[in-house]
Amino acid sequence: MNQFFITGTDTEVGKTHITCLLLKYMKQYQKSVVGFKPIAAGAERAFGELVNEDALSLLESGNMALPYSLINPCVFEPPIAPHIAAEQANKRIEITELNKALDSLQSHQPDTILVEGAGGWALPINDKQYLYEWVNQRELPVILVVGLKLGCINHALLTLAHIKASGGKCVGWIANHVDESMLMQQENIETLKERLDVPLLAISPYQVEKPKLQVYQALNDVLEL
Repeated sequence: MNQFFITGTDTEVGKTHITCLLLKYMKQYQKSVVGFKPIAAGAERAFGELVNEDALSLLESGNMALPYSLINPCVFEPPIAPHIAAEQANKRIEITELNKALDSLQSHQPDTILVEGAGGWALPINDKQYLYEWVNQRELPVILVVGLKLGCINHALLTLAHIKASGGKCVGWIANHVDESMLMQQENIETLKERLDVPLLAISPYQVEKPKLQVYQALNDVLEL
């Protein structure tokens, strides 16, 4: 079973978009795949439970019939930092809870689990712990989504540096065009290729309809396709 953690250079850089594209891409290789959103803030009540739009997208993009609660075990209604949302709900997000949820998902034995983070890499889950501590504890290889916009070079370099400093293993990055009007997009990609010492796995062009990935061999190598 392969597992990867999808993080981003910031919030709103397209982690869900990229994770869904990766799930759909792997399905072409007859793999059983599932997306896992352990923590989500920003949800609406439907069918008697809180549901997050991003987690629903992951559920729909995979190919295993699993209940929503297994895909998104920690969900909060207000679209704010999850640890603050948890406090407001008189709850506390714990690493033991995340472990139990991932273990439960693993018991269904998919070929690949893509774990999507919340916000950026340094996301607090309570007053003392960060989500990356759990990622490192579970030894999940990290795929970094770089949202291509002004400032992305700085954000990407700082994020990769922190992943390494905290003991994580980044296996590559994906460029996601989030700003159609961004100037010198290709030049920014080339600069990132020169300065990030992990491979470029894919590029997601800015496309409202029928989004797709421009895939490099490095992605197939990482995903073992």
